Amino acid sequence: MNVEECVVSEQLKPAVLLTGTAKDGRSGTPIGVMDIGESEKAYLCRVALPGLRNNESNINCDIERDGRVHIHGSVTSGVLKDSTTVYEMTVQELSPPGRFTITFNLPGPVDPRLASPNFRSDGILEIVIFKPQLRKSEV
Repeated sequence: MNVEECVVSEQLKPAVLLTGTAKDGRSGTPIGVMDIGESEKAYLCRVALPGLRNNESNINCDIERDGRVHIHGSVTSGVLKDSTTVYEMTVQELSPPGRFTITFNLPGPVDPRLASPNFRSDGILEIVIFKPQLRKSEV
């Protein structure tokens, strides 16, 4: 591998900062494991949020123009409710209850207005974030 390949590889490997229960949840599948892809026009981020439910976790995603992404929410308590039954968790392998934040930088600037986050049913937060469009005078 030459030096140029190392630089490109390092740009695509973001430093990830985890706080709260995302940092403390060491025993099971961790919150915050991610993949980032890049195309000519956009970035695709997939962030693992195992055990979270969109309607109970208050997941928010804030995106800044410089490419910094902040995801925050909360892991619900050790009680799980479905339509008819309440379960008290006796084994807690996923992240413990509490608030979490995940912060990372994309390799370049983005247009936050052109972001489309989607919390999938498999516990993956998928975000497509478009890069800024160059004006014809800038080309």
